[in-house]
Amino acid sequence: MAAPELCGFFLEKKKRFCKMMVSRGRRFCGEHATMEEGNSSRRIVCPLDPKHTVSEDKLDKHLKKCNSREKEKPVYYVENINSGSADGDECQQQVSLSDRSRTELHSLLDKLRTAVADLQCNMEDGVMCHPALQGELNNPKNGDSAHKHLKQQSSILGHLEELGLLGGGRCFVEFGAGRGKLSHWIHEALKTCEDLQLLLVERCSTRFKVDGKHQDVGVKFERLQVDIQHLDLSKVPLLQKTNLPLVGVGKHLCGAATDLALRCLLDTPGLREETEPPPKRLKTSEPAAGPDTGSVLSDTGLVSDPGPACGAVLGLAVALCCHHRCEWRHYVGQQFFLQRGLGASEFSAFCRISSWATCGLRPTNQNAARPRGDVEEHDAAEETDAVNGFLSAAEREQVGRLCKLLIDCGRVHFLTTRGFHSKLSRYADAQVTLENVLLTAVPSPRPPP
Repeated sequence: MAAPELCGFFLEKKKRFCKMMVSRGRRFCGEHATMEEGNSSRRIVCPLDPKHTVSEDKLDKHLKKCNSREKEKPVYYVENINSGSADGDECQQQVSLSDRSRTELHSLLDKLRTAVADLQCNMEDGVMCHPALQGELNNPKNGDSAHKHLKQQSSILGHLEELGLLGGGRCFVEFGAGRGKLSHWIHEALKTCEDLQLLLVERCSTRFKVDGKHQDVGVKFERLQVDIQHLDLSKVPLLQKTNLPLVGVGKHLCGAATDLALRCLLDTPGLREETEPPPKRLKTSEPAAGPDTGSVLSDTGLVSDPGPACGAVLGLAVALCCHHRCEWRHYVGQQFFLQRGLGASEFSAFCRISSWATCGLRPTNQNAARPRGDVEEHDAAEETDAVNGFLSAAEREQVGRLCKLLIDCGRVHFLTTRGFHSKLSRYADAQVTLENVLLTAVPSPRPPP
């Protein structure tokens, strides 16, 4: 029997009563109101979303407010602007690892080892911290999960400061912002800075957002609910109005979202000159209160740096994850793969194998088990156990990490071709998070004349 305040309709498929609340004096919720005696209103499937129904006599009114209705696109929405070219996209059918023969798997591993043998892309250990988060890190009220996130955020801010990117006079663009915690701590670290903007990009509606709590004078928080794939930063009104240089940030930017963000920052017309990268800025020991005022070499010698151009990209720091969700069309390292005799087919396979580094470690015996770090709240690959017995758990982890490294080196290569000095760092301990690689980039120094 259903509770008095809940719907009395029994769901045969779920073997329970509907859990929707009912109006006073009613027995059924709006979805099951047709079961009510004396109710002549017929409910029909919503033409915009078949997952819910609506009273037929209220259809016109419902269509005007239905959450599934087509909404007017914002000015910065440009369909597939950051998707990458579809030319040469093989679009071949995805082949799962379980459907591959042992010979094919051995061939893939040989190609992987050959490709990574001569990589000029070393991984550095770089666990850092920032004093802005020290109080929260020492707060005993924070649980283990919160503490792990704080450690990661602190390290990312530490890297931003080391690169000279943590200062005022710029706009931080947080891709895949979620609740906006990373932007929150950037704001906390730069409270006294002027001309600070924080632009949060998230495709989904998010609850418990922290940016709504920061409406300080001189600091602008703005949230864009749009997929990075369709975001033209040069058309965002906030950026057009202030013309501040940009710093891209992200904490655990899943799979292809990292590639989309890189294209969004570096391949958007109107943001920066593609043929001439912005000059290398001088690092300072303290966060700047405004744009850097270092010096650069010109044809006539050392001159004062007039500051970054309108919308120039000063750098980025993005924590990577979920390589199994990468896609060849969006991937910025296609040229890097092709130079090594690899293509879309190998890329797809390596993406699937990359999951072995984090969520494919299921030892075949109890003795092989060991403590693991937090895998974060991200989707796991479907085939973590597809090739049990092919390799040991330790070997699978090593191969998975090689796949991740190869994919990330393609991103470093892309940034290098765009005039940036880029590197990969282990910004957190594996016990904090298994996805502990940070991609950073700043403009490469100009060669002397």
